[in-house]
Amino acid sequence: MATGKRATVYFDEEVHRALRVKAAETDRKISELVNAAVRSSLAEDAEDLAAFRERAKEPELAFEDLVRDLKRRGKL
Repeated sequence: MATGKRATVYFDEEVHRALRVKAAETDRKISELVNAAVRSSLAEDAEDLAAFRERAKEPELAFEDLVRDLKRRGKL
């Protein structure tokens, strides 16, 4: 890993144990595993934000109108 910023992170004991075991089994450092997990989470956030932007122009449907329509069509 290239030089990076140092941070103190507190893990639950069980999570830390799991990280130590996974790091040993995969021949990776705990910091590499944590960085990969954080990157994955941030990538999911970016996908969610993109989806929200794509749907921003969709018409809104009020919940009451939706329920009324379901009743009218015999779905409720």
